Amino acid sequence: MDLYRFIRDIPDFPQKGVIFKDITPLLKDPEAFRETINRLIERLEGMDFDYIVVPEARGFIFGAPIAYEMRKGFIPVRKPGKLPYRTRKAGYTLEYGQAELEIHEDALHPGAKVVLLDDVLATGGTIKAIAGLIEELGGSVAKMLFLIELKFLGARKALEAYSVDSLMSY
Repeated sequence: MDLYRFIRDIPDFPQKGVIFKDITPLLKDPEAFRETINRLIERLEGMDFDYIVVPEARGFIFGAPIAYEMRKGFIPVRKPGKLPYRTRKAGYTLEYGQAELEIHEDALHPGAKVVLLDDVLATGGTIKAIAGLIEELGGSVAKMLFLIELKFLGARKALEAYSVDSLMSY
C-alpha cells in the first residue's frame, strides 16, 4: 500500500511558510492506519526494549497500539502541567518556535531501554529533548522511530548518536 497518498500537504500551517504534513487522511482510512501500525511494528521486531515513549499528541495515536501489540510499557511525554505526578522538564526549539515537555520522574527504571516514537521528525528538537530526559532518568534510547521524516531539515545530523528510522520521507 502506498501510504504517501494518505498524507496531505497544508500550506502555511501553523504559520506562513510551513507546509504541514497532515496525517488525518491516513488515520481515517482503516486499512491505511492498520498498515501503518503494522509497518512500524515490523521496524521494531526482534529489538530488545522495555517501553515506547511518545510525545503528545499525535505520537499517542501510534504509540499506544504499538505498545499494546508488542506488550511493552507506554510512557507519555506531555506539555507542562498535564502530568499529575512529579516531573522532569526539558525545553527545545521547534522549526517555528520554542516549547517544553515533561515526563514523570518515575516513568522508567534505571537501565530501561526505550523506543522514542513520533509521527514526524522535523528539526529533531522534540525528540532530542525527550532523549535527554530518558538519559537523565537513567534509561537509554534503543531507537527513534517516525512515520514521516522531513529530510530537508537535517535532523539526522543532530541525532547522529542515535538509531533513527522512518517509514516515509520528504
